[in-house]
Amino acid sequence: MSEETSNEQEIFEAEVIDSSVIDENIFKKVLLKAGRTLAKPALEAFEMILDPSTPPQARVSLIAALTYLIMPIDLMPDFIPVAGFSDDLVALTAVISLWNKHMSPAIRNRARQKLDEWFPL
Repeated sequence: MSEETSNEQEIFEAEVIDSSVIDENIFKKVLLKAGRTLAKPALEAFEMILDPSTPPQARVSLIAALTYLIMPIDLMPDFIPVAGFSDDLVALTAVISLWNKHMSPAIRNRARQKLDEWFPL
C-alpha cells in the first residue's frame, strides 16, 4: 500500500468515527427497553469505541453494530416481543468476538459499572 493510500484511509476512518456519534440518551433508552442481556455486550462495544487504544477499524465496525441496535426497523423489528432484539444481540456478539483481543479489563469494568447503574440488581 502506498503512503498516499494509507494516509487517505486514515483520514477516511477518522471522518467515519468523528461523524458517527452515538447519543448516549437514545442508546440508554433502547437498552432499557431491550434488557440487561443485550445491554452487557452493547455497553462493552460502547466502551471499546470510547477507549483510545481501540484501533480505528474496530471502532468503525462497533459503531455499525451499535447503529444497527439503535435502528428500530431492521432484520427483526425491535417492536416484536422477545425476538425483536435477537438479531441485534447476534450482530453485537459477532462484532465483539472479532475485536475481543482489544477488550481490556478496564473496558469490561467500565461497561459492568454502567450496566449495574442502569440495571440495578
